[in-house]
Amino acid sequence: MRKFEIIEAYKDKYINIPRRATKHSAGYDIETAEDITIAPGQIVKVPTGLKVTMPEDEALFVYPRSSLGIKLNLIMSNAVGVVDSDYYNNKDNEGHLLIPILNFGKEVVHLKKGDRIAQGIFHKFYTTDDDVVAGERLGGFGSSGK
Repeated sequence: MRKFEIIEAYKDKYINIPRRATKHSAGYDIETAEDITIAPGQIVKVPTGLKVTMPEDEALFVYPRSSLGIKLNLIMSNAVGVVDSDYYNNKDNEGHLLIPILNFGKEVVHLKKGDRIAQGIFHKFYTTDDDVVAGERLGGFGSSGK
């Protein structure tokens, strides 16, 4: 099953579940869960209030919306986010999808709750025939690299 859900901390905050804009859209539009201010040169992990479940052989790739850089002078600081299936309901943050945004412009940018800032696309992935992995996810954002 593949499904976006609202995390407990945002259940009463009227978060929109991501939707595709057209029947041929690959990406699910992801919105900000609250008003955010980003100063020039600052990186902010923008909360979405969402988590996502998917099959074990899939990942959600999170890409910036094209208008982010063109209109707002904002980029995702990690270029593309990769959300693994075992990120869902992790003990650190319940699998909260956070979008790291960098303001590369010269002006402060104010994002409003509900602004669409990213798009998520599900991808199936494959492993090598000799793949052996013993590690288990122990935490949330960026935890598999520790």
